[in-house]
Order: sequence, then C-alpha cells, then structure tokens
Amino acid sequence: MTAITSSAPGKLFLLGEYAVLHGAPALLAAVDRRVTVTVVPAGSWRLHAQSIGIQHLDLDDEGQLPAALNAQTRSTLRLFDTVRAAVRARAGGGPFEISIDSAELSRDGHKLGLGSSAAVASALTAALATASRLYLDRAALFTLAQSAHRAAQNGTGSGGDVAASVYGGLLSYAVGATPVPLQWPNDLTMLAVVTGEGSVTTDLVGRVNDFGAAHPLQHAQDVARLTRLAHTAQSALADRAEFLRLIDDYFTALARLDSHAEAGIVTARHRELRVVAQRAGGVFKTSGAGGGDVGLAFSASGLAAERLAAALTDAGASVVPLVLGAEGTRS
Repeated sequence: MTAITSSAPGKLFLLGEYAVLHGAPALLAAVDRRVTVTVVPAGSWRLHAQSIGIQHLDLDDEGQLPAALNAQTRSTLRLFDTVRAAVRARAGGGPFEISIDSAELSRDGHKLGLGSSAAVASALTAALATASRLYLDRAALFTLAQSAHRAAQNGTGSGGDVAASVYGGLLSYAVGATPVPLQWPNDLTMLAVVTGEGSVTTDLVGRVNDFGAAHPLQHAQDVARLTRLAHTAQSALADRAEFLRLIDDYFTALARLDSHAEAGIVTARHRELRVVAQRAGGVFKTSGAGGGDVGLAFSASGLAAERLAAALTDAGASVVPLVLGAEGTRS
C-alpha cells in the first residue's frame, strides 16, 4: 500500500464560546491553514512530529508510546496516543510510520489558537483509518475523532473545533446535533489578530468551571446571558449591522463572565484592541477560550475593512491572513 496523506483545517470560534458547553449553538469557521498527516506502511511503528519537537520516535509493537518516555513528552503526545488507540480498537492495522505537520497553525513557535489539536485529531484519524482500511463517512469520522480528542482533554470541550475541522466551511454547531452549514455574508469582513503567545483551553475552561462550582448562581446568570446571544447568531448573519452589534454584545458578556471567574479570558490587550476597532468603525472580540489566542475584528467589507486593518496595524497588532470557509478533512 502506498502512503496515505490526510489534511484538516484549523478553525476559528466566531461566537458561542462557553455557552456551547451548556447546549447553545456556536458559530465556527474552518480556515485555510491545515494540519497534514502522512501514514506509510513500515516494518515498525515510528512517529515524526517536528512541529512539536519530535524528530523521530520509535514506538512499541502496538504503536504505543514507549514506557521510558518522559512525562512532558508523554503529555505532548497524549492526543496522538488516544487517536491511535481509537482507530486500532476499530480496525487494527499497522505497523505504520506516521508524520504529523502542524506548522501552519503556529507562528514563531506559538500556537495561534486555530484549533491545532482538533485538526491533528481529525487528520490523524482519517489517515490511520484509511491506512487500516476503515472507511468512515463525515459523521463517523467526526464521532471517532471527537471521542479521541475529548479523551485527550480529560473530557472537556464541546467538539465544535473538531466539527469545523471535519466538515469545513462556516457552521452552526451544537453539542449532539448535526452541524448546520451557513454562508458568510459578502458585505462582512473578519480579521484575525495575534493577541498573545497562545493559551491552554483546558486551563481557561477549568477556571470557569471552578467558578461555577463555587458560585453557581452567578455562573448560571452569566452563561444564560451568553446563551441568549448565541441563539441569535444564525439569524443575525443576514443583517450586517445586527451581527456587528451581536459580536460587541457577546464580547461584553464574555468580559462579564471573566470578571467574575477571574479566568483570564479577556486580557488588557483585548481591551486595547477593542477600543482601536471601535474608533475605526469596527468591533472586536476574543475567539475560542480567549487568553493569548487570536482575537477577531469585524467590519463592513471594502474601505471600512481597509481602515480597520490599518488601525490595528498602527496599534502594533499583527493581522494573520486567513480565508474563512476552508474545505474539511480530506485524504
């Protein structure tokens, strides 16, 4: 059998963060930066993942991580191991030599917050399944990749990032429901902006969960506010002004949750860029879990978007060139 190559796109959470964990729909878009995985039949199991510092790693006879591996590297490769185990439980297969390249989803060695772990889970699941002669449709690929991804994250996460990587495009996603494909309006522009050096989603979500356990009433009120807003996202896309107001309102609601949870979702840099965007006639919000991940700036298309980009650049922000609506996982 020849080499099998699969790729999956990164994603952006446009709206619905944190509320999606409580049943609300989230708006996500796949972007044109991809993780690529190549699987080749071999005499023994071996892993290459240079993007995360793994030049080559010899695995055991079942493809498991070697027992002598240090704790830090084992933690880094936990997602790989959960995906490998999930596919082998269904189809066997191997031994394989596996190469994972996630460099497009980082910048200067720091993750951009484009869902690299979800893209790795999606592309690796697809490549290993195909190489093992396990043929999956989109729904089955999502189910298997999401199960492995969730296991690697200790049961946290909504699955929205995996859905965006598997299905691609612009999606309305709710836990337990089939994603709904949407169209991006021609008169609306979104810019992704570097706001830090990356953040750990599970840490931020964990702090919010801790806040919920300690202060359930306030947490419920904050989440209810986000949920009400998230439910209007799909209809708001039809009216640019309404959607821009929604983006601003959602950022305000996230900041309110963060002020209570002290999780670090909204940073001082986020607040600075919000003011910059407002002065240029646009709106700004965090994306995904927040923290040091990319931020999002929205405006009308055309000259308004050019003014917004110039204002952000003048403020020292780095705009990441991204195209929304990328194709989902492919082999």
